[in-house]
Amino acid sequence: MSTFFQGVFDTTATSLQLGDFFLCMGVSLAIGIFLAFAYSIKNDYSQSFLLTLALIPAVVCVVIMMVNGNIGAGIAVAGAFSLVRFRSAPGSAKEICAIFLAMGVGLLTGMGYLGYGTVFAIVLGGAMIIFNTLNIGNSRRPLLNKTLHITIPENLEYEGVFEDLLNTFTSKAQLVNVKTTNMGSLYKLTYDVTLKEFGREKEFLDQIRTRNGNLEVSISKKEQNVGSEL
Repeated sequence: MSTFFQGVFDTTATSLQLGDFFLCMGVSLAIGIFLAFAYSIKNDYSQSFLLTLALIPAVVCVVIMMVNGNIGAGIAVAGAFSLVRFRSAPGSAKEICAIFLAMGVGLLTGMGYLGYGTVFAIVLGGAMIIFNTLNIGNSRRPLLNKTLHITIPENLEYEGVFEDLLNTFTSKAQLVNVKTTNMGSLYKLTYDVTLKEFGREKEFLDQIRTRNGNLEVSISKKEQNVGSEL
């Protein structure tokens, strides 16, 4: 049993053996496939993300084996990974956690600790499956957080004109962005709002349309950094 947790490179020569190379890469790929499967349960995902999750452990494993204590090569690898980071779109907290998990597995297997890497992946992958299956921590409250866009004519004074409606239908409302559109003849207001209850969105929008001249009104899932244009 103790040999299962012994490093592959602990008893071999300093040079990398071809058999050890394929063993570590194969175990890394198998663990990556397991992590991709674990993430796919009860999660929204794309094919490209699952493919990335499956291959990252093997990629990191090979990189670590090739560095093999070389400080200069290690610095070069760190620089390469930083470049990849800046070329990547930011993901959700769950996606970032899955990527770090895959990289951690790759680090362990790349150092030859296949047993530890396998246990690490099984425990955390299993925890991921349990959390997703039981829907732990999920709340409907964030679904009430919305972004409201209202288009008004330029001659309508928007300060306070919708305040009574916002007080009726929302528990919190904040004007986060105002910009002109249609060659300056219209204004577009953006609010961060928290609805008081589900199922009254249509009534809310109809009430707004009676005051903005039946111009465009939309309510959607809360946008990130919606006020960045200010």
